[in-house]
Amino acid sequence: MPHLSRSIDISDPLLLELGELADRCGVELYVVGGYVRDYLRKADRTDIDCTVVGDAPAFAREVAQHFHSRPVIYERFRTAMVPVGEYKLEFVGTRREEYEPGSRNPIVSEGTLDDDLARRDFTVNAMAARLNRARRGELIDRFDGLGDLERGLLRTPLDPITTFNDDPLRMMRAARFSSQLNFELDAAAMRAMQSMSERITIVAQERITDEFMKTLAAPVPSTGLRIMFHSGLLKHVFPEVHRLAGVDVVSEGSQEYAHKDVFFHTLKVLDNVADMSDNVWLRFAALMHDIAKPRTKKFIQGTGWTFHGHEDLGARWQKRIFRKLKLPMAQLDYVQTLVSLHQRPMVLVDDGVTDSAVRRLIVQAGEALDDLFLLCRADITSRNPARVSRYLGNYDLVYEKICEVREKDQLRAFQSPVRGEEIMEICELKPSRLVGVIKANIEEAILDGQIPNEYEAAKKYLLDHKDDWMAEAVRKS
Repeated sequence: MPHLSRSIDISDPLLLELGELADRCGVELYVVGGYVRDYLRKADRTDIDCTVVGDAPAFAREVAQHFHSRPVIYERFRTAMVPVGEYKLEFVGTRREEYEPGSRNPIVSEGTLDDDLARRDFTVNAMAARLNRARRGELIDRFDGLGDLERGLLRTPLDPITTFNDDPLRMMRAARFSSQLNFELDAAAMRAMQSMSERITIVAQERITDEFMKTLAAPVPSTGLRIMFHSGLLKHVFPEVHRLAGVDVVSEGSQEYAHKDVFFHTLKVLDNVADMSDNVWLRFAALMHDIAKPRTKKFIQGTGWTFHGHEDLGARWQKRIFRKLKLPMAQLDYVQTLVSLHQRPMVLVDDGVTDSAVRRLIVQAGEALDDLFLLCRADITSRNPARVSRYLGNYDLVYEKICEVREKDQLRAFQSPVRGEEIMEICELKPSRLVGVIKANIEEAILDGQIPNEYEAAKKYLLDHKDDWMAEAVRKS
């Protein structure tokens, strides 16, 4: 049965002050949704959602004046936001929402508190607590959200077809909340998502990407990705990841060759990274590290399955993926670097850890070097303890060599000690491609260990070779 008479202790000074202000304004006020859910879970929250029985924008203006803040008003949707210190206060008038088929935006009309709670996405987000002095803390729980919270169940207040039709983004939120809260998704909700996953395509990309990245930031991101996969959402919101799933088997005589399922391997790598880092872009790189394996997959007789070049192709795909998902381009280089280099440390072990190879890796990885090794360690998903131990030991060997070379050769912020302006002066050149070629030749000599990473040595190397380089450039022109 729904818990209609339970109450919670309202002790937050900000909520108490809001309740007093509501009483002075003659407004019926409730704190709702995520704040109530997280309060009951004993989790901190700085976003506070409030429902106003009446004119929410008008009350938000009173709140803003009281706290010397500025409200952001959305009259069309009868909502407002007021920043107060570290808090963001959201005010929504009790309302009904209806969506026309194919529409991304709701038709909003005035409703009751029950209407407002019924329109919410999940029962655990459909609880309200009264803030007015009279009956302060009274918990309104029409849909047994408290019971679902105790059961760890994510369930819609209404029929899930209705709830998801009203706003298809709620299907993405189902995946996100399952990951964030470690809740099971109600079977009826999963069936509804499977039957209508294509409807997610009417939602603006920015909203989809926001939910997707929140899922990646969750404690166990694979939970949400699995829901997206099994519901059919993933093939619409991120088809490149969806195509990772599946295993091909080839028979050669009595021998069968199969490769691991790249999708589920990737989820394991993603969770491994999540155990070690909160960096959501490192997690995104983990999701992307094998993204091009389906395109590069090839069976070679006597050898088995190969994926040559998948790291380079995957890195090249990132610009297109970033643009399609409307991700911040400032993170593109970081993700490309990790995807393109994620196999390089193990190659160093196989080829022998030479100073020259180590220098190149240090320079190519740049500030992402430590994260690269974290990704490499997370990429070990074998169930064979001996193999895991051997791989980890190999990475430790390479990393120790990197630390040694990085300090010895001063490669933390590497570039030619002789700058472009001085190259132009010494060689009597104007700005041109040749200046860059000469600078690159000096850097290559340092990386190959021909000269130390020092100004005097680099300048002497320039003086010794500049005539040959310039003559070569003339021959090629």
